[in-house]
Amino acid sequence: MSGQRVTLAHGSGGRLTQTLIRQVFGDLFQNPILERMNDAAVIQAEGEGRLAFSIDGHVVNPLFFPGGSIGEIAVNGTVNDLAMMGARPLWLAASFIIEEGLLLSDLRRIAEDMARAARRAHVLLVAGDTKVVERGKGDGVYISVAGIGIVPPGVNVDAANARPGDVVLINAPIAAHGMTIMTLREGLHFESDLKSDTAPLNEIVADLLDAAPHVHAMRDATRGGLATALHELAQTAHVGILLEENAIPVHEAARAACELLGLDPLYVANEGVFVALVPPEEAEAALAAMRAHPLGRHARRIGTVTQEHRGRVILRTALGSNRILPPLSGDLLPRIC
Repeated sequence: MSGQRVTLAHGSGGRLTQTLIRQVFGDLFQNPILERMNDAAVIQAEGEGRLAFSIDGHVVNPLFFPGGSIGEIAVNGTVNDLAMMGARPLWLAASFIIEEGLLLSDLRRIAEDMARAARRAHVLLVAGDTKVVERGKGDGVYISVAGIGIVPPGVNVDAANARPGDVVLINAPIAAHGMTIMTLREGLHFESDLKSDTAPLNEIVADLLDAAPHVHAMRDATRGGLATALHELAQTAHVGILLEENAIPVHEAARAACELLGLDPLYVANEGVFVALVPPEEAEAALAAMRAHPLGRHARRIGTVTQEHRGRVILRTALGSNRILPPLSGDLLPRIC
């Protein structure tokens, strides 16, 4: 590592992010809970059942965009990380790094968005901290949010639990959030409904677990997009995942923007999309429960978990050929979430 420097690509959520975690933090903080590499840590609290604990940092640029703001994403991101472990999110704590010169009206607007998002997700912000840095050192505001939730009895969601035969379900079309940010930066304008999909996923996940209590694994498809999220699950559980290209829903305006900019929607970040790996006997009930929720109206079955190609994600294309989907390599879209 001597002489090497951190690049923006190390924050993309893909291959370089995983390398950074292993090289810098992995050995120093090694413990059985951290090694599971889930979206949140599930901890046995003496006499109190199981708690899920997570933290997420947010560095979105611009701070406000169609469909949301850094404030909404800061709350929803942590709520969703807890939900991906089957937990019921309850309490949040937020840390603000504020750049000198930020308009107080903008900071107030961000805080209002956070409060509204917390009410929607039925969580309380119970602690916080603020720091101010010199002009030019903070890019407006950075927000980190930690969260705690309770894992209900009988729920055992973990990336390592995926099994061959599991059905891969997705709740919504992909690529809307990332392409909303990208088109803003590029100054592109579409006569469409393209906007961020940021949303709290805890209620749809609770409905899913009521209908399919043996869901094996879940992951929200944020940095690195759908392909990277599934690759992480395949690597952790040492299974293969076979996707059907024709089955994967893509937001139409986002697809058009991807084609214009030469991007693959499978690697574009989302803020309201998650995948669930469900035993085949519970798949239909799970899909029905997802479709009954507003955030799952377009839920679909998009693939299966296999014994072949362990640690890899394979896409069966519309032409019938197979394509390996590696994790995101490099920096597709910086400052996205």
